[in-house]
Amino acid sequence: MSGKNGSIKLVAGNSNPALAQAIAQGLDLPLTKAVVRRFADMEIFVEIQENVRGSDAFIIQSTSFPANDHLMELLIITDALRRSSARRITAVLPYFGYARQDRKSGSRTPISAKLVANLITQAGVDRVMTLDLHAGQIQGFFDIPTDNLYAAPLMVRDIKDKFDLSKTMVISPDVGGVARARGLAKRINTPLAIVDKRRERAGESEVMNVIGDVAGYTCILIDDIVDSGGTLVNAADALIAKGAKDVYAYITHGVLSGGAAARITNSRLKELVITDSILPTEAVTKAPNIRTLPIASLISDAIARTAAEESVSSLFD
Repeated sequence: MSGKNGSIKLVAGNSNPALAQAIAQGLDLPLTKAVVRRFADMEIFVEIQENVRGSDAFIIQSTSFPANDHLMELLIITDALRRSSARRITAVLPYFGYARQDRKSGSRTPISAKLVANLITQAGVDRVMTLDLHAGQIQGFFDIPTDNLYAAPLMVRDIKDKFDLSKTMVISPDVGGVARARGLAKRINTPLAIVDKRRERAGESEVMNVIGDVAGYTCILIDDIVDSGGTLVNAADALIAKGAKDVYAYITHGVLSGGAAARITNSRLKELVITDSILPTEAVTKAPNIRTLPIASLISDAIARTAAEESVSSLFD
Protein backbone atom coordinates (compact mmCIF):
# COMPACT_ATOMS: atom_id res chain seq x y z
CA MET A 1 0.00 0.00 0.00
CA SER A 2 1.37 3.39 -0.98
CA GLY A 3 0.26 6.92 -0.30
CA LYS A 4 0.95 10.12 -2.19
CA ASN A 5 4.05 10.71 -0.08
CA GLY A 6 5.69 7.34 -0.69
CA SER A 7 5.13 3.82 0.59
CA ILE A 8 3.47 3.61 4.01
CA LYS A 9 5.68 2.42 6.86
CA LEU A 10 4.25 1.68 10.31
CA VAL A 11 6.73 1.81 13.18
CA ALA A 12 5.64 0.81 16.68
CA GLY A 13 7.17 1.77 19.98
CA ASN A 14 6.69 -0.30 23.14
CA SER A 15 3.72 1.58 24.59
CA ASN A 16 0.91 -0.50 23.05
CA PRO A 17 2.10 -3.29 20.74
CA ALA A 18 -1.33 -4.95 20.59
CA LEU A 19 -2.96 -1.77 19.26
CA ALA A 20 -0.11 -1.22 16.77
CA GLN A 21 -0.56 -4.75 15.43
CA ALA A 22 -4.33 -4.27 15.12
CA ILE A 23 -3.82 -1.00 13.21
CA ALA A 24 -1.38 -2.75 10.87
CA GLN A 25 -3.91 -5.53 10.25
CA GLY A 26 -6.59 -2.93 9.50
CA LEU A 27 -4.31 -1.44 6.84
CA ASP A 28 -3.24 -4.88 5.59
CA LEU A 29 0.38 -3.86 6.14
CA PRO A 30 3.17 -5.38 8.23
CA LEU A 31 4.79 -3.40 11.01
CA THR A 32 8.20 -2.14 9.92
CA LYS A 33 11.03 -4.20 11.35
CA ALA A 34 12.63 -2.16 14.09
CA VAL A 35 14.42 -2.62 17.40
CA VAL A 36 13.44 -0.41 20.34
CA ARG A 37 15.36 -1.61 23.37
CA ARG A 38 17.26 -0.50 26.47
CA PHE A 39 20.95 -0.51 27.32
CA ALA A 40 21.94 -1.69 30.80
CA ASP A 41 21.63 1.86 32.15
CA MET A 42 18.12 2.14 30.59
CA GLU A 43 19.18 4.39 27.71
CA ILE A 44 16.90 3.81 24.73
CA PHE A 45 18.34 2.43 21.51
CA VAL A 46 16.42 2.34 18.20
CA GLU A 47 17.36 0.67 14.94
CA ILE A 48 15.10 0.68 11.87
CA GLN A 49 15.88 -2.62 10.16
CA GLU A 50 14.47 -2.01 6.70
CA ASN A 51 14.66 0.67 4.03
CA VAL A 52 12.37 3.65 4.74
CA ARG A 53 13.93 6.14 2.32
CA GLY A 54 11.23 8.27 0.68
CA SER A 55 8.47 6.63 2.73
CA ASP A 56 5.40 8.00 4.51
CA ALA A 57 6.22 6.85 8.04
CA PHE A 58 3.70 6.59 10.89
CA ILE A 59 4.97 6.07 14.46
CA ILE A 60 2.33 4.43 16.67
CA GLN A 61 3.10 5.36 20.26
CA SER A 62 0.95 6.46 23.19
CA THR A 63 2.83 8.52 25.75
CA SER A 64 1.23 6.58 28.59
CA PHE A 65 2.84 5.07 31.71
CA PRO A 66 5.79 5.17 31.97
CA ALA A 67 5.16 8.47 30.19
CA ASN A 68 8.72 9.75 30.06
CA ASP A 69 10.12 6.47 28.68
CA HIS A 70 7.47 6.28 25.98
CA LEU A 71 7.94 9.93 25.08
CA MET A 72 11.69 9.41 24.69
CA GLU A 73 11.04 6.33 22.53
CA LEU A 74 8.85 8.47 20.28
CA LEU A 75 11.51 11.17 19.95
CA ILE A 76 14.33 8.71 19.24
CA ILE A 77 12.27 6.73 16.70
CA THR A 78 11.52 10.05 14.99
CA ASP A 79 15.21 10.90 14.84
CA ALA A 80 16.05 7.46 13.47
CA LEU A 81 13.44 7.79 10.71
CA ARG A 82 14.53 11.34 9.85
CA ARG A 83 18.17 10.25 9.55
CA SER A 84 17.01 7.31 7.41
CA SER A 85 15.49 9.76 4.88
CA ALA A 86 11.79 9.09 5.46
CA ARG A 87 9.87 11.56 3.31
CA ARG A 88 7.24 12.40 5.94
CA ILE A 89 6.88 11.38 9.60
CA THR A 90 3.52 11.31 11.38
CA ALA A 91 3.36 10.71 15.13
CA VAL A 92 0.21 8.69 15.88
CA LEU A 93 -0.48 9.29 19.57
CA PRO A 94 -3.64 7.40 20.61
CA TYR A 95 -3.08 8.93 24.05
CA PHE A 96 -1.18 12.21 24.39
CA GLY A 97 0.37 12.31 27.84
CA TYR A 98 0.93 15.62 29.65
CA ALA A 99 -2.30 16.94 28.06
CA ARG A 100 -3.75 17.77 31.48
CA GLN A 101 -0.95 20.31 31.98
CA ASP A 102 -2.35 22.60 29.29
CA ARG A 103 -2.29 25.88 31.26
CA LYS A 104 -0.61 27.51 34.23
CA SER A 105 -2.40 26.05 37.25
CA GLY A 106 -0.64 28.42 39.64
CA SER A 107 2.30 30.74 40.01
CA ARG A 108 5.63 29.44 38.69
CA THR A 109 4.16 26.28 37.15
CA PRO A 110 4.89 24.94 33.64
CA ILE A 111 2.66 24.42 30.63
CA SER A 112 4.04 20.96 30.03
CA ALA A 113 1.72 20.10 27.15
CA LYS A 114 3.28 22.92 25.14
CA LEU A 115 6.80 21.79 26.08
CA VAL A 116 6.06 18.24 24.92
CA ALA A 117 4.53 19.57 21.69
CA ASN A 118 7.77 21.53 21.09
CA LEU A 119 9.89 18.44 21.73
CA ILE A 120 7.89 16.35 19.26
CA THR A 121 8.05 19.08 16.62
CA GLN A 122 11.76 19.74 17.05
CA ALA A 123 12.55 16.03 16.88
CA GLY A 124 11.40 16.10 13.25
CA VAL A 125 7.74 15.04 13.25
CA ASP A 126 5.85 16.51 10.27
CA ARG A 127 2.32 15.99 11.55
CA VAL A 128 0.53 14.60 14.59
CA MET A 129 -2.53 12.38 14.86
CA THR A 130 -4.11 11.88 18.26
CA LEU A 131 -7.38 10.88 19.91
CA ASP A 132 -9.69 12.96 22.13
CA LEU A 133 -7.26 15.58 23.36
CA HIS A 134 -7.97 16.72 26.90
CA ALA A 135 -8.49 20.22 25.52
CA GLY A 136 -9.00 20.93 21.82
CA GLN A 137 -6.81 24.02 21.92
CA ILE A 138 -3.75 21.80 22.51
CA GLN A 139 -3.75 21.40 18.73
CA GLY A 140 -2.52 24.99 18.67
CA PHE A 141 0.52 24.03 20.76
CA PHE A 142 1.89 22.22 17.72
CA ASP A 143 3.37 24.27 14.89
CA ILE A 144 2.65 21.38 12.51
CA PRO A 145 -0.65 19.94 11.21
CA THR A 146 -2.51 18.06 13.95
CA ASP A 147 -5.53 15.80 13.57
CA ASN A 148 -7.62 15.24 16.70
CA LEU A 149 -9.72 12.10 16.21
CA TYR A 150 -12.85 11.36 18.23
CA ALA A 151 -13.98 8.13 19.89
CA ALA A 152 -17.56 9.42 20.11
CA PRO A 153 -18.83 7.57 16.97
CA LEU A 154 -17.64 4.25 18.43
CA MET A 155 -19.27 5.04 21.76
CA VAL A 156 -22.51 6.12 20.10
CA ARG A 157 -22.79 2.82 18.23
CA ASP A 158 -22.12 0.86 21.42
CA ILE A 159 -24.64 2.88 23.44
CA LYS A 160 -27.36 2.53 20.80
CA ASP A 161 -26.83 -1.24 20.79
CA LYS A 162 -27.01 -1.65 24.56
CA PHE A 163 -29.43 0.92 25.97
CA ASP A 164 -33.06 1.97 25.72
CA LEU A 165 -32.40 5.60 24.80
CA SER A 166 -35.85 6.73 25.96
CA LYS A 167 -34.75 5.98 29.53
CA THR A 168 -31.13 7.11 29.24
CA MET A 169 -29.45 10.36 30.28
CA VAL A 170 -25.94 11.58 29.50
CA ILE A 171 -24.01 13.02 32.46
CA SER A 172 -21.00 15.31 32.50
CA PRO A 173 -18.87 14.44 35.58
CA ASP A 174 -17.86 18.10 35.95
CA VAL A 175 -18.68 21.52 34.56
CA GLY A 176 -15.59 21.52 32.33
CA GLY A 177 -16.82 18.49 30.38
CA VAL A 178 -20.25 19.86 29.49
CA ALA A 179 -19.41 20.46 25.81
CA ARG A 180 -18.27 16.84 25.37
CA ALA A 181 -21.35 15.47 27.16
CA ARG A 182 -23.69 17.78 25.23
CA GLY A 183 -22.22 16.54 21.96
CA LEU A 184 -22.90 12.90 22.88
CA ALA A 185 -26.39 13.68 24.17
CA LYS A 186 -27.20 15.41 20.89
CA ARG A 187 -25.96 12.41 18.86
CA ILE A 188 -28.18 9.95 20.73
CA ASN A 189 -31.04 12.41 21.42
CA THR A 190 -31.11 12.11 25.20
CA PRO A 191 -31.32 14.66 28.05
CA LEU A 192 -28.23 15.98 29.81
CA ALA A 193 -27.29 16.51 33.46
CA ILE A 194 -24.16 17.75 35.19
CA VAL A 195 -22.33 16.67 38.33
CA ASP A 196 -20.93 19.73 40.09
CA LYS A 197 -17.76 18.80 41.97
CA ARG A 198 -15.09 20.55 43.97
CA ARG A 199 -11.55 19.16 43.79
CA GLU A 200 -9.85 19.65 47.14
CA ARG A 201 -6.43 18.31 46.09
CA ALA A 202 -4.82 16.54 43.13
CA GLY A 203 -6.22 13.05 42.58
CA GLU A 204 -9.22 13.57 44.86
CA SER A 205 -12.66 15.02 44.24
CA GLU A 206 -15.77 15.72 46.27
CA VAL A 207 -19.16 15.69 44.61
CA MET A 208 -21.26 18.65 45.67
CA ASN A 209 -24.47 18.58 43.64
CA VAL A 210 -26.29 17.04 40.68
CA ILE A 211 -27.73 19.59 38.25
CA GLY A 212 -30.74 17.97 36.58
CA ASP A 213 -33.41 15.39 37.46
CA VAL A 214 -31.86 11.93 37.03
CA ALA A 215 -34.48 9.92 38.92
CA GLY A 216 -35.44 6.74 37.07
CA TYR A 217 -32.85 7.17 34.30
CA THR A 218 -29.95 4.98 33.30
CA CYS A 219 -27.09 7.48 33.51
CA ILE A 220 -24.04 7.47 31.24
CA LEU A 221 -21.03 9.47 32.45
CA ILE A 222 -18.83 10.69 29.59
CA ASP A 223 -15.26 12.01 29.85
CA ASP A 224 -11.88 11.85 28.11
CA ILE A 225 -9.62 10.53 30.91
CA VAL A 226 -10.11 8.34 33.98
CA ASP A 227 -7.05 8.23 36.22
CA SER A 228 -7.62 7.50 39.91
CA GLY A 229 -11.32 6.83 39.32
CA GLY A 230 -12.34 8.98 42.29
CA THR A 231 -14.44 11.38 40.24
CA LEU A 232 -16.43 8.57 38.61
CA VAL A 233 -17.00 6.71 41.87
CA ASN A 234 -18.20 9.86 43.65
CA ALA A 235 -20.36 10.84 40.70
CA ALA A 236 -21.98 7.39 40.62
CA ASP A 237 -22.75 7.61 44.35
CA ALA A 238 -24.31 11.05 43.91
CA LEU A 239 -26.42 9.96 40.93
CA ILE A 240 -27.70 6.83 42.70
CA ALA A 241 -28.54 8.99 45.73
CA LYS A 242 -30.62 11.22 43.44
CA GLY A 243 -32.61 8.25 42.16
CA ALA A 244 -30.69 7.12 39.07
CA LYS A 245 -31.51 3.54 38.08
CA ASP A 246 -27.99 2.53 37.00
CA VAL A 247 -24.76 4.38 36.27
CA TYR A 248 -22.37 3.58 33.42
CA ALA A 249 -19.29 5.47 32.24
CA TYR A 250 -17.74 5.85 28.77
CA ILE A 251 -14.20 7.22 28.96
CA THR A 252 -11.73 7.41 26.07
CA HIS A 253 -8.42 7.02 27.92
CA GLY A 254 -8.20 4.50 30.76
CA VAL A 255 -5.12 5.71 32.62
CA LEU A 256 -6.38 3.89 35.75
CA SER A 257 -3.26 4.34 37.84
CA GLY A 258 -2.60 2.88 41.28
CA GLY A 259 -5.61 1.14 42.77
CA ALA A 260 -8.09 2.63 40.30
CA ALA A 261 -9.22 -0.72 38.86
CA ALA A 262 -10.08 -2.05 42.33
CA ARG A 263 -11.81 1.24 43.15
CA ILE A 264 -13.99 0.91 40.04
CA THR A 265 -14.70 -2.77 40.77
CA ASN A 266 -15.93 -1.96 44.28
CA SER A 267 -17.95 1.09 43.20
CA ARG A 268 -21.61 1.51 42.27
CA LEU A 269 -20.69 1.86 38.61
CA LYS A 270 -22.47 -0.83 36.62
CA GLU A 271 -19.79 -0.70 33.92
CA LEU A 272 -16.85 1.42 32.83
CA VAL A 273 -16.17 1.35 29.09
CA ILE A 274 -12.74 2.55 27.92
CA THR A 275 -10.87 2.38 24.61
CA ASP A 276 -7.57 0.58 24.12
CA SER A 277 -5.68 3.85 23.47
CA ILE A 278 -3.63 2.80 26.52
CA LEU A 279 -2.50 -0.80 26.96
CA PRO A 280 -4.72 -2.19 29.76
CA THR A 281 -2.95 -3.51 32.85
CA GLU A 282 -3.67 -6.98 34.21
CA ALA A 283 -5.82 -5.43 36.94
CA VAL A 284 -7.91 -3.64 34.32
CA THR A 285 -8.40 -6.71 32.13
CA LYS A 286 -9.49 -8.77 35.14
CA ALA A 287 -11.91 -6.16 36.50
CA PRO A 288 -15.46 -7.54 36.03
CA ASN A 289 -17.07 -4.17 35.32
CA ILE A 290 -14.45 -2.65 32.97
CA ARG A 291 -14.84 -3.26 29.23
CA THR A 292 -12.62 -2.14 26.34
CA LEU A 293 -13.74 -0.72 22.98
CA PRO A 294 -11.18 -1.27 20.19
CA ILE A 295 -10.11 1.86 18.27
CA ALA A 296 -7.75 0.27 15.73
CA SER A 297 -10.25 0.57 12.86
CA LEU A 298 -10.72 4.29 13.48
CA ILE A 299 -6.97 4.98 13.53
CA SER A 300 -6.22 2.77 10.52
CA ASP A 301 -8.92 4.59 8.51
CA ALA A 302 -7.40 7.93 9.53
CA ILE A 303 -3.89 6.78 8.55
CA ALA A 304 -5.12 5.57 5.17
CA ARG A 305 -6.85 8.89 4.49
CA THR A 306 -3.80 10.88 5.60
CA ALA A 307 -1.53 8.86 3.32
CA ALA A 308 -3.91 9.39 0.39
CA GLU A 309 -4.23 13.13 1.17
CA GLU A 310 -7.98 12.70 1.78
CA SER A 311 -10.21 14.31 4.40
CA VAL A 312 -9.92 12.90 7.91
CA SER A 313 -12.71 15.05 9.37
CA SER A 314 -15.23 13.34 7.09
CA LEU A 315 -14.82 10.24 9.28
CA PHE A 316 -16.93 12.06 11.88
CA ASP A 317 -19.62 13.61 9.66
